[in-house]
Order: sequence, then structure tokens, then C-alpha cells
Amino acid sequence: MATDQAQKMATSLAAGMAGAVAVTAIHETTRRLTTRAPRMDVLGERGIAAMFRAAGRVPPHRRTLHRMALGGDLASNSLYYALVGTGPRAWRRGLVLGLLAGVGAVLLPPVLGLGRAPRGLTPRVKGMTIAYYTLGGLAAAAASQLMTRMEDRHG
Repeated sequence: MATDQAQKMATSLAAGMAGAVAVTAIHETTRRLTTRAPRMDVLGERGIAAMFRAAGRVPPHRRTLHRMALGGDLASNSLYYALVGTGPRAWRRGLVLGLLAGVGAVLLPPVLGLGRAPRGLTPRVKGMTIAYYTLGGLAAAAASQLMTRMEDRHG
């Protein structure tokens, strides 16, 4: 039984990683292709820089800050999207969690003290942000379903 629980947890975490990689990949790709892409990475950099300053330290240079933000996004989004694989109806849960993450990414930065979005919150940027996170949730659902089917076949 404990092995079954461990397998389910591993599947959920792997599915969460798939969702996180998907949202990060689409974000990083579009930000390189157009100047009108959402810049959630900049908000992450601001958050990390604020933590350094709060600890009385000087934030790292931009390149290091960017890498830290991407790493933090991958880790936190992996854990968040792991919730997709925790029970039945993964597709529904992936859709809902993705939409919630996208709406949160649009609404929460000013509330969290991260300032306004670097590109401004135009309807296009809002839509792209929500779409990215929704795709992450759906990628997590797809990975969860695929891994669950593979486990069922192999025992």
C-alpha cells in the first residue's frame, strides 16, 4: 500500500513537472519571439531581488537573477501542477488549476508588492498569461493520464 501511495505521489510530481516545463517553455519562447509577450520572469526577478534586499543583501546581477527566477518558477509550478494528478478527473482539475494560476498571475503581482506587469496588462497580455498557465495545467493532466495508463498496463 505504501508503495502504491509513493507511486501515485511520484506520478503527480512528474505530471506537475511536465506542466511547469510546458508553461516555462511557452513563456520563454514567446518572450524571445515578440516584445509583446507577458513577462512573468521579470516579476519573479523582482520578487527574488526583494527577498535579497529584505535579508540585507545585494541582489545578484540580472542574468543570475533570471536563472533563479526560472528555477523558482519551475519548482513552485511543479508543486502546484502536481495537484492535477491527485485524483480522478485530471483534465478538469488541470483546466481549473491552470485557469486559476493564470488569473492569479494577472491579478496578484501588485497585491504582492511586485509592481505592475512590465508590458502593462493589456487584454492581449492578460489573455496570453491565462492561456500559458492553462496550457500548463492541461500538460500536467496529459502527463498524469499517460503515466497512469502506463502504470495500469505494467502493473
